[in-house]
Amino acid sequence: MQISPRTRHVALVPAAGSGARMKSGTPKQYLELLGKPLIRHSLETLCASPGIDRVYVVLSVGDAEWDRHDWSDLEPKLVRLFCGGPTRADSVLNGLRTIRDEMSDADWVLVHDAARPCLAPWHVSKLLETLSHEEVGGLLAVPVADTLKRDDGHGHSLETVSRDRLWQAQTPQMFRYIMLRRALERARSVTDEASAIEAAGLRPRLVEGDATNLKVTYPLDLHVAEWILQNRSD
Repeated sequence: MQISPRTRHVALVPAAGSGARMKSGTPKQYLELLGKPLIRHSLETLCASPGIDRVYVVLSVGDAEWDRHDWSDLEPKLVRLFCGGPTRADSVLNGLRTIRDEMSDADWVLVHDAARPCLAPWHVSKLLETLSHEEVGGLLAVPVADTLKRDDGHGHSLETVSRDRLWQAQTPQMFRYIMLRRALERARSVTDEASAIEAAGLRPRLVEGDATNLKVTYPLDLHVAEWILQNRSD
């Protein structure tokens, strides 16, 4: 694969999920966080990044919530795609297929969770700088700090799992366009893009982020995210 000096960087944010574990009638990505839809926080960061050429958000076909909010200040850099699928992998792959005419094989795609509102500018810049000369790509991640236990299937601890060389995956996850598309076409049941790349026999680079880039999964996480954003100095 030849790498052009004009390689582009685009972000792709799958946002077609319902967020059932939040126990809310509103899809998680639209829950209010500091007066804005949760997803808007990371979209603002991505759109403000000088290293990102375009930001695509992948919505479900029947999304009725998006147009209730004003996104005009993020346009034209922000582009919506109504092609979301039943799973994250489906949504990402559908998005990649939808934008294929605008992409070169070696262009970079940064896939970011809609439910990670605390993405900071330095997270994005560090990922771009670290992976700029990589063939495969990589992802933000943090070394596992907690003691891990494996249960016996009946609610009892069977053993302690070594934390040595274990990392917790985050996003964005950044890979070459054609490499990621082909990997997802072959591995449709993965829970993140790096897993598809690994299944293709490749080794994504781990780029150390930090714990502030949390994923909002449960109601308490929303309060933690609010605290992080209110106390952030960057």
